Amino acid sequence: MDPVVTVIVPVHNTLRYLERCFGSVEAQTIGRRKLEVIAVDDGSSDGSGDWLDAWARERDHVQVIHQEPSGGAGKPRNVGIERARGSYLFFLDSDDYLGADALRRMVAMADAEESDIVYGRIVGVGRDAPVDFRTTSAEVDLYDSPVYWTLAPYKLWRRALIEEHGLRFAQGRLLNEDVAFAVPAVLRAKKISVVADYDCYYLEGRGDGTNASRQDVDWVDQLAFVGGILRTLGELVPAGRERDKLMERHFHGEILSMFGEPYLARDEAGRKDMAAAAKVLLDEWTTEPIMAALPPRLRLRVHCLRHGLVDELTEIVRADTGNTLGPAHQDGERVYAAYPYFRDAERAIPDSAYDITSRVRLVQRVDSYAWDGPVLRVEGSARLSELDPAGRTVGVLLRRQGYTYWVPADTADDGTYTLRLDIGRAADGEPLPDGIWSMRIVVTCGELSKEAWLARPSDRLYDVSPEPRIIDRGNTGPCAAGLFHSAAHQHLNLDIGDTRRLLATTARGTLTRTRLGRVEATARTTVPGWPAERGETRLLLVSGHTTLTAPTTTEVDTNGRIAARATADGVTPGTWELQLRLHAGTFTRDVPVIEPSGEPLRLTVPVPLVRQVRRRATRLVRGR
Repeated sequence: MDPVVTVIVPVHNTLRYLERCFGSVEAQTIGRRKLEVIAVDDGSSDGSGDWLDAWARERDHVQVIHQEPSGGAGKPRNVGIERARGSYLFFLDSDDYLGADALRRMVAMADAEESDIVYGRIVGVGRDAPVDFRTTSAEVDLYDSPVYWTLAPYKLWRRALIEEHGLRFAQGRLLNEDVAFAVPAVLRAKKISVVADYDCYYLEGRGDGTNASRQDVDWVDQLAFVGGILRTLGELVPAGRERDKLMERHFHGEILSMFGEPYLARDEAGRKDMAAAAKVLLDEWTTEPIMAALPPRLRLRVHCLRHGLVDELTEIVRADTGNTLGPAHQDGERVYAAYPYFRDAERAIPDSAYDITSRVRLVQRVDSYAWDGPVLRVEGSARLSELDPAGRTVGVLLRRQGYTYWVPADTADDGTYTLRLDIGRAADGEPLPDGIWSMRIVVTCGELSKEAWLARPSDRLYDVSPEPRIIDRGNTGPCAAGLFHSAAHQHLNLDIGDTRRLLATTARGTLTRTRLGRVEATARTTVPGWPAERGETRLLLVSGHTTLTAPTTTEVDTNGRIAARATADGVTPGTWELQLRLHAGTFTRDVPVIEPSGEPLRLTVPVPLVRQVRRRATRLVRGR
């Protein structure tokens, strides 16, 4: 029976990684019967070939092929393709490894959805992953998803797709040999799926600098090779928005990425050769949408390369790679990156090459919040990216349907701020009305403003919204106020007037009998901020539609703990439930008093004995 999936592993001097790599293949839950493993030793000199032979000796589903060094992973992978019998192919580099359930999950997805390609989630080990997929999808769109931004071969490929179009890797190359294979495969695939809910592939970043992608290459020759890839894309995707979106990825990954340290490492003649080779590609494929989509650091490179500004390009690359850029330039509502030659009359590089206005973001966090009487104190940091935080203004917009109020914050040049939101003055100097108020932070630099929701602090202390409290709202007196986090996004919201989160929903109570035979009721609750002098508390006795108010003595401590006591003198016979009435300013609540068991606290007053005797006598007389 033919295997379901063939795992192809090119090996070149990776002895210290082999046990982990092939051990992860051995551990696959899909089972050995469904696996074929083809290891291609590409002229290793560190004993890798001998290790492979020994490992394969007791495994009849494993083939080991030895060949002379070919200068890259392309030829070994092609050899594996020629020998493969599985319905699917998976390319695994010998310094990487798989999650134990990776192949089973990807094959299951491909079988269920008839997918030609399945992306499994990749995890970087000592390096970043190329794209971090977060959502498992039966089918993804090539033009509206990030799948095209990772063209590495670490995926499940339907072998029929590869054979139908005669797809093979470029041979003898250290870089992009996989891109030449992946581009036509991805563009011809009928369906692409993603398995993102499992860590399928672990991508190793070697500390010894021997990853093929980190070694030196002939960059002029490499650019010519990339030109062939771009022509393939141009042949398969018509000119327009979709081609531009895909082409942008190649501008980032294959053309302009080499104009950094590799470019600076060349002498003047070498730089000119690289620039001339890149100009050919950029003149052919650059469009206005691609230029607009590129960040300024790459936009400037394109402009300089297309206009023969090699010396200027060198200075721009040095400034970029050396992290020597200062704060951006601001002109009205526009913001420009602080690269060399901005508005230099001689070079005449257009402002659009430097423009980063669309990339300016409001970067903010809330570090803490706390009530200080009627003042909500919020501390955090907020600034506009790319711009110097000195001189900015920061404030919070309070919004409720039909109303908006602005509360300014104190700022520091290091980007921090302190907001003091006085509920008694927040509405343009007047008390803030009742309701739910959203809170959006606004940062303004010159004529440019950005706003965003205030989010709860990240500290675990703020995992749960704080309890509401009573505050003094100025000339309208005390009121209930609370701060809560929205369920969906954890944004901060103000609740004025006990609208959403009720304050003091229950009180704990007991009934005791004094030595004189009186029944004393005690009710306890906590209301943060309760005004001991201005607040009123009363114990109520409720029976049906009748409510009695008992003379009450109250103790309140500084933490808002309330203890109310009353004696049940002169209460008419019957069963009465106890409530605690709290009143302060606009806040009034009758709070049920409950026993420790959670049951309502009830006082039962029996009918006096003399009255019982009279009632019985009356019944007897009437009975005659």
